[in-house]
Amino acid sequence: MDTVIKSILLPSRRMTQEGETPLPEALDTQDTMKQFLSDRILKAAKAVYCALIERNPGLIRDRKHHLKTYRQCCSGKELVDWLMKLNECFQSRSQAVGMWQVLVDEGIIVHVTHMDQSDDDLQEGLSLLLQMGPDALLTMILRKCPSQRSAEDLEVIYEELLHVKAVAHLSTSVRKELAAVLVFESHAKAGTVLFSQGDKGTSWYIIWKGSVNVITHGKGLVTTLHEGEDFGQLALVNDAPRAATIILREDNCHFLRVDKQDFIRILKDVEANTVRLEEHGKAVLVLEKTESTSQGGGGTNSKYTVMSGTPEKILEHLLETVKLDANSNDAIDPCVTDFLLTHRVFMPSSQLCPCTYHSEPSEGSELEKAAYALNTKQKIVKLIGQWVALFGQFLKDDPIAVDFLEVGDWWDSAEQWFQLLECIMGVLYELFRPDHTSVTVVLPVISSVQDLLSSLVNPGGGHILVKINSMGGRWLRFLFTCPLGTPLREQQGPEHSNTEFLEQMCSKDIAGQLTNYDWELFTAMHEVELVYYVFGQHNFPGTTTANLERFVHRFNQVQYWVVTEVCLCDDLVKRAMLLKKFIKIAAMLKEQKNLNSFFAVMFGLSNSAVQRLYKTWERVPSKTKRVYCAYERLMDPSRNHRAYRLAVAKLTPPYIPFMPLLLKVIDNQRKLTQLSRGLEC
Repeated sequence: MDTVIKSILLPSRRMTQEGETPLPEALDTQDTMKQFLSDRILKAAKAVYCALIERNPGLIRDRKHHLKTYRQCCSGKELVDWLMKLNECFQSRSQAVGMWQVLVDEGIIVHVTHMDQSDDDLQEGLSLLLQMGPDALLTMILRKCPSQRSAEDLEVIYEELLHVKAVAHLSTSVRKELAAVLVFESHAKAGTVLFSQGDKGTSWYIIWKGSVNVITHGKGLVTTLHEGEDFGQLALVNDAPRAATIILREDNCHFLRVDKQDFIRILKDVEANTVRLEEHGKAVLVLEKTESTSQGGGGTNSKYTVMSGTPEKILEHLLETVKLDANSNDAIDPCVTDFLLTHRVFMPSSQLCPCTYHSEPSEGSELEKAAYALNTKQKIVKLIGQWVALFGQFLKDDPIAVDFLEVGDWWDSAEQWFQLLECIMGVLYELFRPDHTSVTVVLPVISSVQDLLSSLVNPGGGHILVKINSMGGRWLRFLFTCPLGTPLREQQGPEHSNTEFLEQMCSKDIAGQLTNYDWELFTAMHEVELVYYVFGQHNFPGTTTANLERFVHRFNQVQYWVVTEVCLCDDLVKRAMLLKKFIKIAAMLKEQKNLNSFFAVMFGLSNSAVQRLYKTWERVPSKTKRVYCAYERLMDPSRNHRAYRLAVAKLTPPYIPFMPLLLKVIDNQRKLTQLSRGLEC
């Protein structure tokens, strides 16, 4: 009987880096005895295997059987013969056979006919380990002494700190300093007292895993803190005793600790590089000094980044950073662009427009005052030009902005700017013909109904207007036209699968068509739509997120297209081929860097209606299933979708992002910012 030694491929499930896992107290005596015997058998098997490799290394080798090669195996007869020679105490071959049978029963040795299954188990095991690898690597880096961490280690820690709630409000430089001094600390048992009320404050803690209870004298349990939250900072800042007792709420809690000496040093560095402008005893502008390397490599340049402040003071500071050099590539600072894109969240146009007027200085000669006024006006013109370029036709629905542009002496007429930008802003329209076919066109936002109807091949041919979304009666958003009383085919739903049609098409061509259409939708979006969508369109009257909503809707279309095609296919063999086809399409989409449709296809394949087709999945080739399992790891939401973020970090633009997740990340970051700092209004 052909067998193969398996102990080197599958380590014991009962062993860890620290040794044997302790047995739960709830196990009865019989289970404890079985566990003890199993561990002893495993230990004996390892000893026999080591002796076999050392004394007869050629026994386990690649062999051919029935024209098929089996790697690293040997026959049962050879194993028995070797054991008989090794120990002469065996009275019969049956004793040696029985010894090897013990290892077969324990799963340490397996028959070669089970090797295909073993390969699948190995691939699943490797996929699981690969998924858990980044977290284990991060823990290993955190366990290092801070002085022994490399530059790559610090980058890994810094990237994780970007998604920790407790440090969301800190600047980039502070996070990088924290990455160099954080110490990993863990406690195994729930109920462990981390420190008690009245103790001397020595460290600041961030909860990495688990939760703790906060207890004070007289009040008892005050609150419970969970992953991402911090405690212990107040005692270090005020140099005071601990104000509460911290008790572990669950087993196996992990913490990131910053000792007092490092905390005070970082705090001093922050203060040394921070400039605060105060009025009436309150800080109205906080700037942080940062160092950046010049393009020529001749040294470093210092610049001040806005950390917080009132909108008026932030705008005043950003206006000073506007450069008038037309040949400069960085004439407009990215901070200025970010401020203008998001200003409606904290500074409506009614506040922004008056703030662009500046009074002349009270001191200096007439020539100096004139030069200052000219320089300021040029900066304002450039700033307003950037504002109009960013928002485009969105400003046309803002009467305050229109009046400001009209009456201001910045240029001859605001209409000149809007005419130049008329073609910049477009909306994607889907127009249905009488035969239920549709055409998609990109037209300017200000297009009229007649402009849309003229885009049809047969304009006016028995169409009626079904729905119009407009703002102020001037902008048409969506138009659906169809013959009176006839339902659309899309409203009835599909009746048959297109399996045969899909089989005739190349997976790469299908993925290419999906990518081309997605790219058209993606490029039709405007940055401002992201702001309006995340903060709520109801907070910004007279705005639209039509293109963004259409792109998000596209994800659902592709996802349910996959589910529908698979479920409508009534032939088992063709259904298995269809699953294989969609997995190949997903591979092509990933190769083409279309992550939105890639995830749509993957979510469709992971839908419960598809996953429960067990017989169909059994017919999918093992190689294809391994590809699918590898792609499934990118869908893992643990560590704030770490697997996806690492995959995106390796991509070079242009690529189409996974939009639903991007919107979720932006919204979570907005909530964290509001919790930690609040909105400055």
